Amino acid sequence: MGRAFEFRKARKLKRWGNMSRTFTRIGKEITIAAKAGGPDPDMNPRLRVLIQNGKAANMPKDTIERAIKKATEKDSSDYKEIVYEGYGPHGIAIVVETATDNNQRTVANVRSYFNKHGGSLGTQGSLSFLFDHKSVFHIKPSEIDHDEFELELMDFEAELEADDEEWIVYGAFDQFANIQKYLEDKGIEIVSAEFERIPTDYKEVTPEQREAIEKLLEKFEEDEDVQNVFHNMKEED
Repeated sequence: MGRAFEFRKARKLKRWGNMSRTFTRIGKEITIAAKAGGPDPDMNPRLRVLIQNGKAANMPKDTIERAIKKATEKDSSDYKEIVYEGYGPHGIAIVVETATDNNQRTVANVRSYFNKHGGSLGTQGSLSFLFDHKSVFHIKPSEIDHDEFELELMDFEAELEADDEEWIVYGAFDQFANIQKYLEDKGIEIVSAEFERIPTDYKEVTPEQREAIEKLLEKFEEDEDVQNVFHNMKEED
């Protein structure tokens, strides 16, 4: 997963270069989590880890607090998380995760991006077989026994990818809460955590094809309703 992760990380850092865009994305997730599980991070594990994500992105404390408070306001936006799937140009599979307060606007935009760039919007779940939905935890290297740690992670259908600077735990999608609790109980510091859709196979493209696909991906990533974009285009060598 190493090179594939670095490719996704580079794309994410490029997108997150706009700090206000980053804060908007994380802020929506915080608001959704606070509305679903309550505004107290001590009682809401999902909110707790999202606050940590905000801190890792240098999100100001008052911005985080406003996102939590927004969940309790009567006139706050009721965000719905909706996933769109389709094929971009040259047969590249694309999954677009959104958080929106206006589904009609969002689906119209997503469909138009696909259509205008030689792709097509598919039905929900149609591309799920092309991606592994994973829980991904970025944690600080620990002094705990490495081999024992890896064995214990197997109980959560998880594996460890480690180097001197960062450890990354990849686990099953439905094990997110269990992995989070396990890491917190072990006293391991979670730097950030998220869900990733990792392609089961990558599709090779020419430089010209890559350029066309990148234009579509950028349209998705510029949309305020879009939270994440995943695809199976092979990274450049």
